[in-house]
Amino acid sequence: MLEEAEFDRDDAAPIDMLESYFAAHGWSHERDDDEIVAKVKGSWAEYELRAIWREDDNVLQFLAFPDVRVADERRATIYETMGLVNEQLWIGHFELWSTSGILLYRHAAMIDGEGGGTLTLDQAEMLIESAIDECERFYPVFQFVLWGGKTPKEAIAASLIETQGEA
Repeated sequence: MLEEAEFDRDDAAPIDMLESYFAAHGWSHERDDDEIVAKVKGSWAEYELRAIWREDDNVLQFLAFPDVRVADERRATIYETMGLVNEQLWIGHFELWSTSGILLYRHAAMIDGEGGGTLTLDQAEMLIESAIDECERFYPVFQFVLWGGKTPKEAIAASLIETQGEA
């Protein structure tokens, strides 16, 4: 967990705060006025993290791409899988872009416009870390369905086994 002392202030414009967070972690990133894209290496894949600030609506759209593409003939099974996976999420959801077959995790955060639309370090950390955690948690489920020949229920059961103790 990053300390607030590592930042100039404990809140900032949403894209500014995300840029500071990505830089503090040493993650490569590119930024425009209202959008930022970063790459982060996970256990299963390299994830693209993308945030888009919609100032008119005070909404920060946060997307995480776990590098999964779904062929047309596998989409029905992945839609079933996403339905079962999304039932287990408290925030955000997985979806499939119909035009490209790209699987992604999406979360939209309402940012208080009264304070100038700022994002705190804690909010940024929650947004980013929850997206990465959910991609890491469910990446094997999608792979088992796409490449392992498992049904969505079998894939979830195989992937989400709770381990006890340490090896």
